[in-house]
Amino acid sequence: MEMVNITIDTRKLQVPAGITVLEAARIANIDIPTLCFLKDINEIGACRMCVVEVKGARSLQAACVYPVSEGLEIYTQSPAVREARKVTLELILSNHDKKCLTCVRSRNCELQKLAEELNIKDIRFEGEMGNFPVDDLSPSIVRDPNKCILCRRCVSMCKNVQSVAVIDTMERGFRTIVSSAFNKSLSEVPCVNCGQCITVCPVGALREKDDTDKVWKALDDPDMHVIVQTAPAVRVALGEEFGMPIGSRVTSNMVAALRRLGFNKVFDTDTAADLTIMEEGTELLNRIKNGGKLPLITSCSPGWIKFCEHNYPEFLDNLSTCKSPHEMFGAVLKSYYAEKNGIDPSKIFVVSIMPCTAKKFEAQRPEMSATGYPDVDVVLTTRELARMIREAGIDFKDLPERTFDDPMGEASGAGVIFGATGGVMEAALRTVAEILSGKSIDNVEYTQVRGVEGIKEATIELEGITLKAAVAHGLGNAKKLLDKIKAGEADYHFVEIMACPGGCVNGGGQPIQPSEVRSWIDLRQERAKAIYEEDKSLPIRKSHENPKVKALYDEFLGEPGSHKAHELLHTHYVKRENYPVE
Repeated sequence: MEMVNITIDTRKLQVPAGITVLEAARIANIDIPTLCFLKDINEIGACRMCVVEVKGARSLQAACVYPVSEGLEIYTQSPAVREARKVTLELILSNHDKKCLTCVRSRNCELQKLAEELNIKDIRFEGEMGNFPVDDLSPSIVRDPNKCILCRRCVSMCKNVQSVAVIDTMERGFRTIVSSAFNKSLSEVPCVNCGQCITVCPVGALREKDDTDKVWKALDDPDMHVIVQTAPAVRVALGEEFGMPIGSRVTSNMVAALRRLGFNKVFDTDTAADLTIMEEGTELLNRIKNGGKLPLITSCSPGWIKFCEHNYPEFLDNLSTCKSPHEMFGAVLKSYYAEKNGIDPSKIFVVSIMPCTAKKFEAQRPEMSATGYPDVDVVLTTRELARMIREAGIDFKDLPERTFDDPMGEASGAGVIFGATGGVMEAALRTVAEILSGKSIDNVEYTQVRGVEGIKEATIELEGITLKAAVAHGLGNAKKLLDKIKAGEADYHFVEIMACPGGCVNGGGQPIQPSEVRSWIDLRQERAKAIYEEDKSLPIRKSHENPKVKALYDEFLGEPGSHKAHELLHTHYVKRENYPVE
């Protein structure tokens, strides 16, 4: 690697040639403020908060895009630099909706933090305040242009990473705005509700639709039996909302907090993930043996499902008919659980705590009502749960040991790893391998499908069957993989697709980390580590060995793929328009 000698604030450094001044400063532990910058996603030098003085240059330079070279002399705190940053920040603030006390991002706002760090006490410029309508028609995402600072992070994420491209900058100059096509609501364009735009927004211009009031109302209703279920990815991220390290496993604290909030039962969605594997594994084997449509593509990511419905309707028959785990669980709770406990299904209120904003849309799909009632009544994100815990005055870090409730609380390690990219594939392989061989297999870890590489391929020998599999995470990678399959350049039996980069651990409803964290720490890997640690710690690591799932089939469903299982646990998909109609 070629190295160059540079000087930053009189400190002499040797750094790799070609890196940016921002990266070089980070190596030297010198802080340069940023706002629009997001490593590998939005490196455009637009906001001008990271300007530095470069000896010999005629003007200040944006550190996030300016490359180092031999002999470069850089000043990050000269009077000209400090004044330029303050002027820029005051101009941004001059027409910003500064209702910070009631903003969902208060105390976790990058603009707010910069104003404090740069000692902004007054704003010298009186900007013309915009008065844009707030788009809150989507069941998942609220867009408030009045808080937007035009950093374009959301645009880069939606267009370049997710390849959805339903938002972009419109107009020019002072009239510039980030909007969807034809100024339509996000509910009227092919938005897939993945929420990745929310996770990269530095302010409160994008947020999830808050449904906490619906849950408080249900909890206060003595006639309702309120059940909560939690997805595997929530337990490895919720702690971040309370200042705990990234990747902390907080399963016990989470369950204890949910009990304190007043839920009648606290169940683990991982149990339903085990159920999903039983149904999906059976579906895969049936398609392989009976000449069914291949590849079978997983269906537990609702953002991916909607993306497929809009953009790849020719693959709808390839999708597994299985509902996502939390929807399966809702259907089971309002049928099997209701019958077993003598509770009227109309009095059961199911709340899903998910790392996902797309599941809010999914829960409203008319297909998700197997018992005549919605399978799931309300979906809350990890962030919304954290807000409820804080609102209730619960000290999250100081709670007694608690475990999930019976009879639906027991899950396998296979259910846990659903939260990471490759997890659904690995969980399915653990079961399919044993069904085909008819014997117990000790090595249950299929590491070929783990990791954060955009597209992973694996060829696995399973008792006379050579199974060709692929895993894609992030919709941009999904697009590349599907185009490859369409072109006849790839041939698979089984494909796992997750809408969010890294899978559910990095879902659109997870705790928001600022650019200074997510640019340099891989949240996907840190949270996934905790997922795999939990898997290893559990006594049961295969879905088909979960005694609760076995009992469910023995007492109620019959067998995987049965008529009753199809009525409750399976669904169908629809082709959707890809562009808004004027």
